[in-house]
Parts: sequence; C-alpha cells; structure tokens
Amino acid sequence: MKNKLFLLSILVMMLVVACTTNAITGRSQLSLVSDEQMQQMAVTEYKQFLSENKVVSSTQSKDAEMVKRVGSRIASAVTSFYRGKGIANELQNYQWEYNLVNSNQVNAWCMPGGKIVVYTGILPVSQNEAALAVVVGHEVAHAVLKHGSERMSQGLVQQLGGVALSVALANKPAETQNMFMQAYGLGSSVGAILPHSRKQELEADRYGLIYTALAGYNPREAVPLWQRMEAMGNGQQKPPEFLSTHPAEQTRIQKLQEQMPEALKYYKPMASR
Repeated sequence: MKNKLFLLSILVMMLVVACTTNAITGRSQLSLVSDEQMQQMAVTEYKQFLSENKVVSSTQSKDAEMVKRVGSRIASAVTSFYRGKGIANELQNYQWEYNLVNSNQVNAWCMPGGKIVVYTGILPVSQNEAALAVVVGHEVAHAVLKHGSERMSQGLVQQLGGVALSVALANKPAETQNMFMQAYGLGSSVGAILPHSRKQELEADRYGLIYTALAGYNPREAVPLWQRMEAMGNGQQKPPEFLSTHPAEQTRIQKLQEQMPEALKYYKPMASR
C-alpha cells in the first residue's frame, strides 16, 4: 500500500511539473509532449493520410482552390495575431498545408504545424466560403492552442501510465499512433475519438472567430453554420463526424453570439482593405 501511494505521489508530482501555461489563453495545460515531437508526428501522419486518401487537385477543382485560399488567409491571420501578441516564435516551425479530400464525412481537422484537411462532405453544410473559414478557423485554433497535444498527454497518462512519448512509440507504436490520430479527430477508422473538453471548445470557438474575422471573412456566418450542424445531428441520419469531436451543446449558439462582438472588432471585409 505504501509503495502504491509513493508511486502515486511521484506521478502527481510529474504531472504538476509537466503543466505549462498557454501563451494565448493563460490556462494551465498538461504537456508531456513537446511541440517538436508533435510536429514531427504530424508530418509523418499527414503524409500517410494523404497517400491513403483521394486528394482533390486545386488546379482542377474550384472547391479545392477555395480550401487553399481559406487556409492561406486563416494562416496569415493567425500569424498576424501571434505577432501582435509578441509571440510569433510559437509558430516559427509551422509549415502550412491545406488539402481537400474526397470523402462523404462531414469533417475537417488541423494537425500541429498547420497540416489542414477539409473533407468534401462538409462543403454542402458550410455552403459558402465564409462559413468554411469558420470551420477552418475553429480547427486551426484547436491546433495552435495545443489542444491536441493536451489530449495526447492525457491519453499517455490514462492509457500508458504517463510514459514519455519516445517510450510509448518504442513500446507501443500502434497504440501511440492511434492515440495521436484520435486526438486530432481523424474519423471513425481509428475508433473512438478523444472528445474535446468544454474549455477547449469555448477557446476554439472564441479564437476561431477572431482568426476568421482577421482573415476578412464575416464571423457572423458561425451562427447559421452551427444551426445547420445541429440540425444534422438532431435528425434521424447519423450525426456528422464533425460533431463527434465538436459536441453541439444547446448553449453553443448563445456562446457564439456572446463572443461575436469581440470577433467583429477584428473584422475588415477583404474588399475594404
């Protein structure tokens, strides 16, 4: 019993030491994985994902061209926002990529380092470029606010006892890879997706709206977008994959409306620039 208590106290101390303060939100986050490690894994997993799925060429598709345009503008907005906060170094190793993948899944995600994928299945729901920017902005916010890293760290504690990533990869590579993919919502092919916490969702909503506005897109499009998302989830059809990682709570629209005035302070339509 004493040995168990001793080991438990050691683990608690390790977790306290492993917590870092997010430079944007000021919130304490569990961080057992470095940014460099997460970005290295992202490059590998992103390449593998693209090789195993049908990427829509931007030279042959207006939708793919739109995804790249939206992704590029959101990336520029995030970079500008971080530069304005004096923490541009947080994104110094980001190498942004934006790809549209042919899939019926209503989904989108962003890995560390700016590796973005939008599924064609979400386009009929987003319906316009500004709403797509809301989706991409939300996903990018999850990535730059290190929510995936936080969830990965929680997974390492819950599933593997808090071991270092290098140890997890060496001893249980398949489980660790699966955990990484779950943390970034890569769909049902990898099993149950690790859910975002309410705090993470509110953070991604808030800063996603800001990035959308800074990119020159009307953040007001977030409200009808989420109304369409919720309508899909409340219907008899299977809820969209997007909602499995982004729970559509009854208060979400209200929260978005509360966050809207802040986002609108950053909004300057592209035509007026």
